[in-house]
Formats: sequence, structure tokens, C-alpha cells
Amino acid sequence: MASTFRAIPFILLAVTMFSFPQEVVTAAADGVSLWWNFVLPALLPFFILSELLMGVGFVHFLGVLLEPLMRPLFRLPGQASFIVAMSYTSGIPVGAILTTKLRQQDLLTRTEGERLLAFTCNPSPGFLFGALAASMMGRPELGIVLVASVYGADLLVGLIFRFYRNDPSEHHSPAPPSIKRALTEMQKAQLQDGRPIGVLIGDAVRQSMNTILLVGGFIIFFTVLVHMLNVLHFTEILGFALQTLTNGFISPSQASSIFNGFLETTLGCRSAIESFSDLNLQIGVMVTMLGWGGISAFAQVASFTSRTDLRFS
Repeated sequence: MASTFRAIPFILLAVTMFSFPQEVVTAAADGVSLWWNFVLPALLPFFILSELLMGVGFVHFLGVLLEPLMRPLFRLPGQASFIVAMSYTSGIPVGAILTTKLRQQDLLTRTEGERLLAFTCNPSPGFLFGALAASMMGRPELGIVLVASVYGADLLVGLIFRFYRNDPSEHHSPAPPSIKRALTEMQKAQLQDGRPIGVLIGDAVRQSMNTILLVGGFIIFFTVLVHMLNVLHFTEILGFALQTLTNGFISPSQASSIFNGFLETTLGCRSAIESFSDLNLQIGVMVTMLGWGGISAFAQVASFTSRTDLRFS
């Protein structure tokens, strides 16, 4: 019975898509444009870089040096600092990808991986400054407001999640940082990896292309999904319902933009700029959407963490 109910939404979506093929093509083209213009150039170089840095053992080097900082602040090993740095420069889904890899290599415990996921699934500064502040809003200077709000909240979540679950194996004092020990660990990791530099670069590019195509697929699918809900007037009906419930405080178009942001943040932010006239409200609504992340981002994260024992909930 449960499997039947699970299939119903997809059957309804298939019927809708076959009923409005031209709308599907238009929405998919919009999703491709979004991915090609903003996501691919912003993420692909960092995907390749992270693969190369992991291959040459830089994660182990950084882990030794930053263990005394990460352990008391976030109750995480020093290697987690690499994921924090990469996710805060590259954005979703880099944090989930790298956390999954470190868990598979047993460099993170299950609890540590879940702590790390809680505050490393965020948009990139390039997206916040370039796509939102500069392109969509036409106000590049507002990028600093978006970045400070989103990243400040992320770090606060990280500090709160240091109290998440209690693992006796974590109760130890970190060793003092040592450049010599860090270099030794990096060399040891390179020997264990064993790939020549040419193979390493080729693997990094290949894996990164696979990942960026996967991300693009999620963006295109959710762009079509949101558009189909608009075609069926679902978001319009929801908007009028919210307008009634809030006694006119939220208009139907504003409710639609919030619902779009619930599913996919990029689409939600774009429609929030169009629906809210007050600048403060625009920023407040967008930061809320970015903090939530969107079902699209959840699906991306789940597609990677499902390969491990990390609990998505």
C-alpha cells in the first residue's frame, strides 16, 4: 500500500507533463539556463579543486593543524575544517559530497558527519554576490548582507550542534599543531592513494563532471516541477488560501514565491524579488529561503549521504 501511495505523485506529474509538453520544454530550458549561467561556472572549478586536494592528502595536512580549533568549537576532527572551507566557498552540495567521502574513508564518525552536515549545506558566496545581489537585485553591495546573514546563521548552527549526541570516543584532548606531523600525514596519504598526477587530474575532472551533471539534473527537474504546479494553478490556490488565513497580510503572488522557495531556493528568490516591493522584506524572505535550503537541495544532499550510514533526518 505504501509503495502505491509513493507512486501516485510521480504518475500525476507524468500525466501533467504529457498534457503540457511545450510548458515542460520551456521550464526545462529555464532550468538549463540557470544551471549553465550560474551553477556550473560557480561550482565546477571548486569540485575539481576539492578532488585534487583530497588526492594529494591536503585534508590530512589541514586536519593535524586545525584539530585544536575544530575540536573545542564544533566537536569535530581537524579534517572537517577542509569541508567547512570548501562548502563556504563552493556551496551546495560540496559539503555533503566531501562529508560522505570522509565518512567512507572512516575519517569521521557517524555522529561527527551528521554534526558537519548541519552547517555545511549552504549557498556559495559567488551565488549570493553574483546571482542574487548583482544579477537579480541589481544591487551588488547587498551581497555582504546576504553572506553575513546566511554564513553567520550557519556558524551558529555549527556551535549549537556541538551538543548533538554524546560519543565517548570524542572525549580526548587534541594534540598541539605540528607542521612536521602535518607533512608526515600528508605524505602518508599520498602513498596510500598511489595515483600518478595525470591519473589524479583525470579522475578529478571526470568525477566533478559527473557531480555537476547530477546537480544540473536536480535543478532542471525541480524547475519543471515548480512550473507544472504553476500551470495547474496549485500555487495560485495556495496563495489565495494563505491570503485568507493571514487576513490579507500575504498576497497570492507573495505566497507563491514562498512556496517556490520551499521547493527550490533560486526560483523562490527570483520570484520573491518580483513579489515583494519593500527591500527589507525581499532580503528577509530570501535569507529565510536560503537558510531553509529548499527540497531540491535536500534531495541533492540525500543522494550523496544515502551511500553511508549518515542519518538524513
